[in-house]
Amino acid sequence: MTVNVSIDLGYEFEVKASAKDVFDLLSDVPSSASHFPKVNQLVDMGEGVYRWEMEKVGTSQVNIQTIYASKYVANKTKGTVVWTPVKGVGNALVSGNWKITDKKKSTLIELKIDADVAVPLPGLMKMIVVPVVESEFEKLVDKYIANLTKKFGGEV
Repeated sequence: MTVNVSIDLGYEFEVKASAKDVFDLLSDVPSSASHFPKVNQLVDMGEGVYRWEMEKVGTSQVNIQTIYASKYVANKTKGTVVWTPVKGVGNALVSGNWKITDKKKSTLIELKIDADVAVPLPGLMKMIVVPVVESEFEKLVDKYIANLTKKFGGEV
């Protein structure tokens, strides 16, 4: 059996770095991913597609490892990096985007993430699994943003 967990996150924060520096880092998937916690492996599958293999979380008896692939498209003119899920890879479908806005003395960053994670556990565990997976995912993204904010010289 499988428990499906849907995650929908949105963030907005402003940093001291230039829009160019922010775009350069966020559009370079391996550089950006190096700031994301608990990434076991990031695999370049070619043509802008990357497979993310996260570290296993849980106990030795019950653990979850999220694996997914997304195709990334960066548009410097629009200040966006958009990713769409690649079906048939791993146990999750993850899409989202960065929107980078130059505020002259700072840079506004917007992040949107939508994920559907299939957790191989009995349906009876849904009440327990869904909040744990949602919470863990949110903590990882919060830490990612904190790491990026630090890299970009702090929040404005």
